[in-house]
Amino acid sequence: MSGRRALRLRRRLLRVAADLTTWALVLAVAFPLFWMLGTSLKPSAETFALPPTLIPAHVTFEHFRTLLFETPFPTYFLNSVIVATGTTLLVIVVSLLGAYSVVRFRYRGRRLAAQMVLFTYLLPAVVLLLPLYLILASLGLVNSLLGLILAYTTFAMPFSLWLLRSFILAMPIDLEEAAMVDGASRVEAFLDVVVPQALPGIISAALFSFILSWNEYLYALVFNRQDHTKTLPPGVITMLQQNTNTEWSLLMAASVMMAVPVIVAFVFLQRHLTSGFGAGAVKG
Repeated sequence: MSGRRALRLRRRLLRVAADLTTWALVLAVAFPLFWMLGTSLKPSAETFALPPTLIPAHVTFEHFRTLLFETPFPTYFLNSVIVATGTTLLVIVVSLLGAYSVVRFRYRGRRLAAQMVLFTYLLPAVVLLLPLYLILASLGLVNSLLGLILAYTTFAMPFSLWLLRSFILAMPIDLEEAAMVDGASRVEAFLDVVVPQALPGIISAALFSFILSWNEYLYALVFNRQDHTKTLPPGVITMLQQNTNTEWSLLMAASVMMAVPVIVAFVFLQRHLTSGFGAGAVKG
């Protein structure tokens, strides 16, 4: 009996130690975010006060007001929303259809085509910078949001295609064949069976594409030089370069505003990551 009690006590201690380690890692990762939020709410005079404090003594929203009404930040924010959303939608449509084609159809060169798509994902983004710029310039899409969406699609789509390919490979083809035997067309079987089953992969690919497009700096800096077409990463840098002294509180306020859509998108979509498992397996 004492041996069992000792074993239970050891398991509890190990569980407590694991929980404490997990929370310590979470706090270590989250601490910069709390510091960023606290700094954005501090008056400028309190930013470098000694000793430094995580929680501001006097909360102010002046930096957010300045950011929204006295800088071009809202324009950059709207541009980023359009580019990230457009890229995500385009990537999901193209990669889902491409993954389905590679898995379900038999044609010459399909395996090579899939491998070449993966190879383009392995290339550094800077390698494609000049070719993409020349292509977009010839199409008249430099300094446009559409050009940036197409550029981001080139390196978000390969990863998404391979991710969705693995989901479709894991689906039994019997479900689609049963739907078509019941009178569904190939398109209807794809929409009613494949898409619900691949929903977790679709959401994961959507999150990847959105975050990549939202945070990307190099392509946005090179392709869109006009102020009204800039997205947040190069736009905020340009905004700060206009001032001789870096306003850290304003920068932290901009960082908080930039982080909110990504956090909201993840919180909203992660609830549905498992909603696709089993969906469409039973014909209604």
